[in-house]
Amino acid sequence: MPRASWRGFLRLSLVSCPIYLSPATTRTKPIRLHQVWQPAPVDVDEDDLPDLGGSAPSVTRLRADNAGADGDESPAATRITLRPHDPGTGEEIEKREVVKGYEYSRGQFLTFTAEELKALDVESSKVVDLEKFVPGGDIDPVYFDSPYYVYPDGPIAVEALRVIGAAMAQAGLVGLGRLTLSRRERVVMVQPRGTGMALFTLHATGEVRAPQFGSAEGDLDAEMVAIAGTIIRQRTGNFDPSSYRDRYQEALQQLIEAKMKGLTIKPPAVSTPSPVIDLMAALKRSLTQEPSAPEQRTAKRKRTKQAPDRRQPALLLPLTGDRKRNQRPSADPAVTSIKKRSRGA
Repeated sequence: MPRASWRGFLRLSLVSCPIYLSPATTRTKPIRLHQVWQPAPVDVDEDDLPDLGGSAPSVTRLRADNAGADGDESPAATRITLRPHDPGTGEEIEKREVVKGYEYSRGQFLTFTAEELKALDVESSKVVDLEKFVPGGDIDPVYFDSPYYVYPDGPIAVEALRVIGAAMAQAGLVGLGRLTLSRRERVVMVQPRGTGMALFTLHATGEVRAPQFGSAEGDLDAEMVAIAGTIIRQRTGNFDPSSYRDRYQEALQQLIEAKMKGLTIKPPAVSTPSPVIDLMAALKRSLTQEPSAPEQRTAKRKRTKQAPDRRQPALLLPLTGDRKRNQRPSADPAVTSIKKRSRGA
């Protein structure tokens, strides 16, 4: 059973069914770099060491005791901790004494208890009311925020959820409603997905910035657009998310492993593209360097494997259905006359 991040009801007019939401995405666990305290190296003078005869530790030994994991002579790093404290005295504060507050003027706060904030809950805190239905293409993807899967919360809700989803799928529409998450009421889009549903929180109007693109001046060169279109078609394929990796995290992992072994990694050279002066020339060079599409490469390989057909051009007719290559249709008048003349000869 997926982990529930919200429980409530999905309502369509007078029909309500209990549901729960589970995040549709998960954050891959990245390599985290913590804040650590790295003390400055301590220089030890041999004259300051106590004279304990042969049992006295050497300077090298003392430095080795203070060496870090990567083999240098710096003292071992220690992870720091951040605790709430009084900025005036530096005294640490108990977590139970920390409350929510609103700064209405510089240094002046209104504080709120958990009970006061709980009393502000609105209907969307527990009910997603499908108020309106629109075509899915009407919603600009820039408004999409976080995706969730909608699951029936109990066997009694399974049929109602499937009926609503099937009706939405037949109409080709998505539902719009409201949902309160983390003390914010958000507009949500509910979309049928197979035998279930998906819910997307949407950004508010004030959260989406209007584009500031420049105005189009003059007509574009049709040949340049055609060349760019050819390059795009040669790179067209299916979306496979597994083929995209986080190359930065991979490089960071390699750096960590190398430092653990005391090795040094030479950073790869990162080339900076030069500015394009002649757009037409750059497009033509790109077209010549582009590999052909997978389908084109497959077709070329098939054509090279086939033996050349040495029959007369007049007898090369299109084959239909599952006929064999040595079978020729006799319905064509030209072929019929050729056959008759050959019999009479």
